[in-house]
Amino acid sequence: MAEKLLMKGNEVLAEAAVRAGCRFFFGYPITPQNEIPEYMSWRLPEVGGVYLQAESEVAAINMVFGAAGAGARVLTSSSGPGISLMQEGISYIAAAELPCVIINVARGGPGLGGILPAQSDYFQATKGGGHGDYHLIVLAPHDLQEAFDLTVLAFELADKYRNPVMIYVDGFLGQMMEPVEIRDPVDLSNIPPKPWAITGAKGRKRNLIKTLYLEGEMLEAHNFKLKKKYEEIAQNEVRYELYMMEDAEIAISAYGISARISKTAVKILREKGIKIGIIRPITLFPFPYNVYESFSDKLKYVLVVEMSMGQFVYDVDYGLKRKVPVDLLSHAGGIAPTYEEIVSCIMEKFGKGGN
Repeated sequence: MAEKLLMKGNEVLAEAAVRAGCRFFFGYPITPQNEIPEYMSWRLPEVGGVYLQAESEVAAINMVFGAAGAGARVLTSSSGPGISLMQEGISYIAAAELPCVIINVARGGPGLGGILPAQSDYFQATKGGGHGDYHLIVLAPHDLQEAFDLTVLAFELADKYRNPVMIYVDGFLGQMMEPVEIRDPVDLSNIPPKPWAITGAKGRKRNLIKTLYLEGEMLEAHNFKLKKKYEEIAQNEVRYELYMMEDAEIAISAYGISARISKTAVKILREKGIKIGIIRPITLFPFPYNVYESFSDKLKYVLVVEMSMGQFVYDVDYGLKRKVPVDLLSHAGGIAPTYEEIVSCIMEKFGKGGN
């Protein structure tokens, strides 16, 4: 039976993974996500799972490759610099079509940067951060209940599409505490079989998992196969929230913690008589381009709020077909936007004396 608990965000992500059937965790410590491996180090043995602190992020992601190839539900977590080190392995996992879940609790960069929250890994997460043509499915919760639910969903999607899935949050969501309804564990007997997995070829034809295609025609065919899968994902798995958009003439577009902050600004602006709402992507890949396009003839202005120097804004502008003026309110280095400055941005344009 579900129970409601006051938990820290990183611990919510870890518990959700366990309840989704994850039984293997490989990772290496980095702030601000250290509560995830710490939690898994005592929680996984309770359910018969395996926790292993690798000697590096490179080792961890290759252990994920092995466990995923054997058909296990497997998780790793890190932050920006660690995710950067994992990119080669992530590309291999995507090429081998292996299901796994990767949590990125993002911090400010570039370089080693700092330990404060940021959303500056957007391009890395959504455009395929490693080599070759591939995509992760990227889920971006904006509160801890959604973080729990999307983590459970992440394992389902990873298995369904044989594709790595990233939970992309920032350090605020990782470190904050709030009540969360902890759903019942999934029934492991209901997880679909994985006949492709390498489990010992006794009584069946052997399976082969590889990413090396030396003949150009074969590699191109594999890329077309992956492309077709990504199109299927885009057709079926787009998720988004429209907040007070019914009569909106102006929109804020934001994801994750920036969207949550923006909701307060929208409530204040609505009290001032401004018809404004929020378009919030929940899946960053696949991105809800069609949703933005559906508003491209209705809106007269969009303010993009993100904790990076302008990455997410490119997808918003593309989705709107460049028919709507778009401005960017950005912060970096661990500085979050405030609802006061969002209100101020809108009032300067559309308050008394504005446009």
